[in-house]
Amino acid sequence: MLAQNTANPYQPAAQPDRIILNVTQDPSTSMGVNWRTSDSVKESFAEIAIASPDPRFVNKVKKNTAKTETLQLEGILASYHSVVFDNLVPNTKYAYRVGQGETWSEWIHFNTAGKPGEKFSFIYYGDVQTNIRSLWSRVARDAYAKAPDAVLMMYAGDLINRANRDVEWGDWFEAGGFIHSMIPGFPSPGNHDHYDGPDGKTLTSIFWRPQFVLPENGPAGLEETCYYSDIQGMRFISLNSDLAEESDEFLEKQKVWMEKVLSNNPNRWTCVTFHHPIYSPKSTRDNKRMRETFKPLFDQYKVDLVLQGHDHTYARGMAKIPMAKKGETSGTMYVVSVSGPKMTDSNVEKRDWMDRSALYTQLYHVVKVEKDKLTFESYTATGELYDAFDLLKQKGKINKLVDRIPANVPERR
Repeated sequence: MLAQNTANPYQPAAQPDRIILNVTQDPSTSMGVNWRTSDSVKESFAEIAIASPDPRFVNKVKKNTAKTETLQLEGILASYHSVVFDNLVPNTKYAYRVGQGETWSEWIHFNTAGKPGEKFSFIYYGDVQTNIRSLWSRVARDAYAKAPDAVLMMYAGDLINRANRDVEWGDWFEAGGFIHSMIPGFPSPGNHDHYDGPDGKTLTSIFWRPQFVLPENGPAGLEETCYYSDIQGMRFISLNSDLAEESDEFLEKQKVWMEKVLSNNPNRWTCVTFHHPIYSPKSTRDNKRMRETFKPLFDQYKVDLVLQGHDHTYARGMAKIPMAKKGETSGTMYVVSVSGPKMTDSNVEKRDWMDRSALYTQLYHVVKVEKDKLTFESYTATGELYDAFDLLKQKGKINKLVDRIPANVPERR
């Protein structure tokens, strides 16, 4: 019998925990869900039905058998379960639960995505990383209060600090609580979500794929870290920038894949997320590989938003982004942010490319899209509006930027 890790308060049991929704390639007709139990549970299920105020909806459920795998680490042996609900109806509220036998979760609601052109919003977080349960939880709760109908929650890497520590993942799931189970996640891995394998190669956390079921539409070897999802007229794309930084092979694979995904894109809007910024707020950092590889593609295919993390500060810029040709102006907004409490002002300067920035400020961002208008709003952990802008589509031209920085809120430097 495996010795229990008593230093970790998040011990698995027959009762499902760490329940999380995740995007699919098309969340209007499908949705992924993961959960964890003790390894004594060899078979688990997910039941789903269209939600109704009549509690007899439970008599109309469809029962799905989960894919189950066992993971052992740090003295904890657990079963991880996943189901992809398919053949769903767009713009519909569903109820689901997960479990087995007499042991089930509560019934939980989620909404499928709508059709292209319909108004929607999503939440974007920079690095979570440290003091997650104690200090990031307030950010997640305030964000949910601001945007309870968000179609996804995006994480730009460094969800935790040490990739293979179960207790940190426990803190992350605890901090997000039921919100994880109601709004699908769109996580992109950072350097702290990777570790050095026995052969010296950089590997994604061993928890990543068991606990997230994500689209497998990316390059081989980067499954569920490099992927895309189409939601209501916006293509959301995740790159694995850590492996792009560490591996020539994975850099080239992602470049080839990215051009294919951008060139064959029927959506009106495009948002790309990854961890290492194209333009860093820190004078001591310069992610040249990422910039030289991907920025030309962002320019060529008119990507609207690039959302990043890594530098533990906030900055965004568009009007002053350097361009290849003289006289050109960027139509892409670049944002770097941080949602957790790990902050720095070391070598963080007001760089030429920045339109707005902040130090020592936990932030989350609510992005709203309706037809030809994208609204980006940055809120502090205590709910105040710190920054805002609109992007407006213009026929035959780059996006028009409308700054809406609150007049009474000074830059936090």
